[in-house]
Amino acid sequence: MTVTFPLIGEPLALDLLNTEAAVGDLVADPAGLTAWLSAQAGRLTPVDVVGEGEVAAVQALRAAARPALDAVRRGERPPAGSLTALNEALAAAPSHRVLAWTEEGGIAADAHRPADPARRLAAELAEAVAELLTDPRVGQVRGCEAHDCVLLFLPAHPRRRWCVASVCGNRARVARYYARHKGDAQA
Repeated sequence: MTVTFPLIGEPLALDLLNTEAAVGDLVADPAGLTAWLSAQAGRLTPVDVVGEGEVAAVQALRAAARPALDAVRRGERPPAGSLTALNEALAAAPSHRVLAWTEEGGIAADAHRPADPARRLAAELAEAVAELLTDPRVGQVRGCEAHDCVLLFLPAHPRRRWCVASVCGNRARVARYYARHKGDAQA
């Protein structure tokens, strides 16, 4: 079975939260998490082998991130347990920069986290959540307006209403069309 993700390319923290979609948990097993990590290529340190430990770490982090984001979006204090879980993930795999000469002839300063893959992945995702929670635009994060969609997005345009206009937007437009014309057919 191929796992597809309905919305990729939002801030990494939103992409993480969007792995819990109306159809279920898209990272419920190692295969689903591997597929999601592949879709996030270049945004996270690669994980060679994804196992149950990585799945559990990602799910726990996502469970802490959602109530924190919901509260911050409303201008409220996040639950203490959420902040504790996020801070513990960050502390479990601290980062430091490592300088290296690149093949292109320049110098790079990449982040290095000396931790096991599950802790490293959780820390990187916790960092993405922290960036979103402290972003001045966090109050602009929206939920898709489609009645059967639970995905979140950060709109680039203030009039954006759906996570994916060609999917949720089209379904909403078709539903409105049929609702308008249903009365005509019964008349």
